[in-house]
Amino acid sequence: QVQLVESGGGLVQPGGSLRLSCAASGSIFSITVMGWYRQAPGKQRELVAKITTTRGTNYADSVKGRFTISRDGAKNTVYLQMNSLKPEDTAVYYCNVGGQLLRSFSEFISWGQGTQVTVSS
Repeated sequence: QVQLVESGGGLVQPGGSLRLSCAASGSIFSITVMGWYRQAPGKQRELVAKITTTRGTNYADSVKGRFTISRDGAKNTVYLQMNSLKPEDTAVYYCNVGGQLLRSFSEFISWGQGTQVTVSS
């Protein structure tokens, strides 16, 4: 009922930048949280950054000062601007969106398909 489409991943050299986008569509009444997680090979999925309607933004310590999360409410889209990328940022990045569905007002949580970010020289 809610679809997420991610874009913007790729290969970048250390110190470079990338911008990820995630657009949500479907039977959405409201969105209360939008965020990005990542999973590196052999590691657990971890929160990178999220933005909520009540608590603002939250970042993992490892990306503070380098990554910026933002949201376009009119487009139901969340962005992750990643600067000063490091090899340890290499992972599959997943978009995560939560909110309420139309008509039923049931809560939903949806995940994107993932986009690969590789930081390497």
